[in-house]
Amino acid sequence: MAEHPARLECGTELAATVFGPSYRRAAVMQASLAIVAGVAGGAVAWLQSSAVWATGTVLIFSVVPFTFIAIMSTNRQLLDARRDRASPETADLLQRWGRLHAVRSVLSAVATCLFIYALITP
Repeated sequence: MAEHPARLECGTELAATVFGPSYRRAAVMQASLAIVAGVAGGAVAWLQSSAVWATGTVLIFSVVPFTFIAIMSTNRQLLDARRDRASPETADLLQRWGRLHAVRSVLSAVATCLFIYALITP
């Protein structure tokens, strides 16, 4: 909602140039958060036999396989050192990456809402 659209506003070449460092930093953080949230949510779901916690856990964990199945190919293409960073194909890849990342963001946001709902609902 913020970083990638701002990156795209700077032009394809600059967006593709900063994609690599941004991606490498974010990948570690996002994977760690998804795993910790999934394990914690799964533990609560099991301890409380809660369908809401279980659903949130499935959603938050789903970003990991989604990344490997749907996004990794685009990541690899964008990170290829031989890529022409100013090309129309690169612009298309950056747009595709933004749409795919939005799916991950929605899954994570829905999971977070479910976790908050489960916390505040007796």
